[in-house]
Amino acid sequence: MTITTEKDLDRVAVAGESTLYPKTMKIMIGSASCGIGAGARTVEEAAIKTVKELGIDAVVTRTGCVGWCQREPLVDILVPGAPRLCYELMTPAKMEKVLTEYAEKGVLPTDGVLYRYEKEENVLQDTAFVYPQPNGYAQLPERSTLDFFSRQKRVILRNCGSIDAMNIAEAIARGAYRGAFRALTTMKPSEVFEVVLASGLRGRGGAGFPTARKWETAMRQESDVKYIICNADEGDPGAFMDRSVLEGDPHALVEGLLIGAYAIGASRAFIYVRSEYPLAVETLQQALKEAAEHGITGDNIFGSGFSLAIEIRKGAGAFVCGEETALLASIEGRAGEPRPRPPFPAVKGLWGKPTVINNVKTLSSIGPILSRGAEWYASRGAENNRGTTVFAIVGAVKNTGLVEVPLGISLREMVEVIGGGSQSSRPIKAVQTGGPSGGCIPESLFDLPIDYEKLAGAGAMMGSGGMIAIDTATCIVDLARFFLTFTTEESCGKCTPCREGTKQMLHLLEKICEGKGTETDLAILEDLAATIKSASLCGLGQTAPNPVLTALRHFRSEFEAHVVDKKCPAGVCRNLITVAIDAQRCSGCGQCVKVCAVNAISGERKKAHMIDAGVCTRCGACRNICTFEAVISN
Repeated sequence: MTITTEKDLDRVAVAGESTLYPKTMKIMIGSASCGIGAGARTVEEAAIKTVKELGIDAVVTRTGCVGWCQREPLVDILVPGAPRLCYELMTPAKMEKVLTEYAEKGVLPTDGVLYRYEKEENVLQDTAFVYPQPNGYAQLPERSTLDFFSRQKRVILRNCGSIDAMNIAEAIARGAYRGAFRALTTMKPSEVFEVVLASGLRGRGGAGFPTARKWETAMRQESDVKYIICNADEGDPGAFMDRSVLEGDPHALVEGLLIGAYAIGASRAFIYVRSEYPLAVETLQQALKEAAEHGITGDNIFGSGFSLAIEIRKGAGAFVCGEETALLASIEGRAGEPRPRPPFPAVKGLWGKPTVINNVKTLSSIGPILSRGAEWYASRGAENNRGTTVFAIVGAVKNTGLVEVPLGISLREMVEVIGGGSQSSRPIKAVQTGGPSGGCIPESLFDLPIDYEKLAGAGAMMGSGGMIAIDTATCIVDLARFFLTFTTEESCGKCTPCREGTKQMLHLLEKICEGKGTETDLAILEDLAATIKSASLCGLGQTAPNPVLTALRHFRSEFEAHVVDKKCPAGVCRNLITVAIDAQRCSGCGQCVKVCAVNAISGERKKAHMIDAGVCTRCGACRNICTFEAVISN
């Protein structure tokens, strides 16, 4: 069905509503990469098999990730006349048990329920689907009251976990493409630009450059061809925000591309996604196929006379291709190496033509801005930092996963409320933001609001949204070495400061971690970092020293302990520690004995054990497995 009128959108939405909220039981299997990795496919097979065997009138579908990846596999079950329940850590056996009990008693069991829904917000249309709340479920926690969700405002992730990403009708039923329809059929490109400008949206992939200003530069260029590109080359270790959007709601991205292309006058669009994301690529391909079938891409979209062709280009996984000019080179079929700027891509980009490059989160924010208005969007966030963004919070916190929050929320709220605080008795001493290009922020600065300027002032950056909580068992020097190892390996080698400088920095850090460093090495390390930061060609080299510089700024005492006292305060750097067992804490369980590869641990059952320091290799296996924290390093 080709969509040319608002009534056409309404008709597709009705079909989507019928599958979103059917009159029979609906079993929704969280099937993003995190869910699949945790076993969602076997849970799905068990659900299909059990439904058939028990003769339950039910439909089994797949959906994206709601963010709480730590609790996967997650399964939501909707029964007409009952609340929507989300079951955590599902297994095939648990799935069979839930359905069997329902078949016998006519109600869903409450064991294993993570939360219930009171209502499901439809962000794009300012409505909500209210679920029935009959007696018997009130004791279950409501989703919005849980610390993990209570401070979230989902705009980018608005449909993840709510729709089947392979069904465009469900996306349209929740408001997809209404903003694009409004833009293409009732507004001039300049008017679209003004709305995005008034919203205050800034790029969600790096330094936070105003999105509308980037568009404006391309709009002003006289050219027969213009391009718009989605940078979905998510390369930061531990980052999976873009992937979750692509797997859970690809139409959010497609709509943003469509609106952006119309505003700047682009006739072709590319989605540059890394080949390591096979599920994301498959989902995108289906989304583009359905969009084309409905006339949402291609020629004369919505009968407006505007046309746009969208292609997927798969990258080979080079981290440097996240940099704009290296990304352009890769799409053109050349080696992914950056070039000097200016000219900027918005002036001279892909094949020498004006090109706008935005990332997944930025483009996924465009549809809501056109649907709900600039003022609505700007009401979220803080001054000069409007709207929401998505973080992948991982590390030493109790609750790990994806969270979407308004800009301006404090680091402390992220770590202690949403993250649930430390997962062990060890206090959290820092947060690493911005991935390998970011920096470590100490606990003393956790009340800092999360915005572009405040993080930069602390020596860190927002980046793509990675956030790693670090407790006292992590060595800051070793962490800086880890991130620098990554950026050194990912350097394209084109410019000398990055190619050679990062290697020298890494050599110095390795020397310090081995207990061979000197105070002179610290001074050289600091000078070298400043030189690389100012002299490198592209963003990779310019930001590669950040983890080292912020670590030296906020945790210099740990570096000095390594070079002066020849000790690692966190007990991580092998050459600087001795390992022993605290007899008062040791229960004699013997778990440490089982994991010791060199048989350095001895002791009788239920009595304190001992470590032979002459044999111990200080690998840390005993420390990691001890639940009593009896293994100590000094």
